[in-house]
Amino acid sequence: MKKVKKILAVAVCLVLVVALLAGCGQKEQPKQESKPAENQQSQTQQSQSGSSSSEKIYIPLISKGFQHQFWQAVKQGAEKAAKDYNVEITFEGPENESMVDKQVEMLQAALNKNPKAICLAALDSKAVIPLLEKAKAANIPVIGFDSGVDSDIPVTTAATDNVKAAAAAADKMAELIGGKGEVAVIVHDQTSRTGIDRRDGFVNRIKEKYPDIKIVDIQYGGGDQLKSTDLAKAIIQAHPNLKGFFGANEGSIIGVLNGVKEMNKEGKIVVIGYDSGKQQIDAIKSGVEAGAITQDPIGIGYKAVEAAVKAIKGEQLPKVIDTGFHWYDKTNIDSDEIKPLLYE
Repeated sequence: MKKVKKILAVAVCLVLVVALLAGCGQKEQPKQESKPAENQQSQTQQSQSGSSSSEKIYIPLISKGFQHQFWQAVKQGAEKAAKDYNVEITFEGPENESMVDKQVEMLQAALNKNPKAICLAALDSKAVIPLLEKAKAANIPVIGFDSGVDSDIPVTTAATDNVKAAAAAADKMAELIGGKGEVAVIVHDQTSRTGIDRRDGFVNRIKEKYPDIKIVDIQYGGGDQLKSTDLAKAIIQAHPNLKGFFGANEGSIIGVLNGVKEMNKEGKIVVIGYDSGKQQIDAIKSGVEAGAITQDPIGIGYKAVEAAVKAIKGEQLPKVIDTGFHWYDKTNIDSDEIKPLLYE
């Protein structure tokens, strides 16, 4: 009998142990189930983070071209702003600054991607207006850079005050030729805002302030160095007493410098340019070119992207963001103020 009781006692103990173990197992079960839930939350957070990254704000920039170092400097500034503001940009432009139709096609292609905003340096101040109206209808803010358009659709334009800058070039020309004589001008085009403003800024200042200076010719080289060279040579040949020559952009002034050299007029004609580039920098340092107006191309690119980001956020912007200009010659070309603004 004692043996039977002992067996029963052992059996009861085993049942209690099993029950305890089962209870312990039930208490731990929620902890085991919480791990997948935590993993799921973590995965959701990662997915959301990845989604934010994949939905990075996209802003296309359509420039006037790529053939001059000026546009590479503008692109450099735009890329810096894209990094600072964590947005995605593309930067493209036609092969030369006379390809208005090609730029219009590029703008249409950019709009088809439904960007959050778009930045444009218009080759023609009127030709792009129908597409800008499409952008407005689609609530895509347009930011002008370098050159504006004949429309109030762009929320702002980041650019040099080209009228004021070209007038400063005219003052320098008058000073350097003694206030009298014949001068000529080569401009990149007569359709872009920069072409119009630089021509008018220079010409109007001469007419208003310097009655003894005569502008004998104004030609348009499309920003093409070879075409501008041919134009410069023809002008010099037609006006042997020419005292001064103004080139309104990098391509135009390289053409003027080539023409002056090929016509053996180095040191005999006062040459004033615009923008920068290795050939122009070398000419200024050697004295063949008297000096030039420099913009801040890196600042133009940076301000354009920065303005686009602010426009997307609904921030108020001024109608024009003046990125400034400076006169430089061999006396200050290597100064701390000018050197960062020049490019080769």
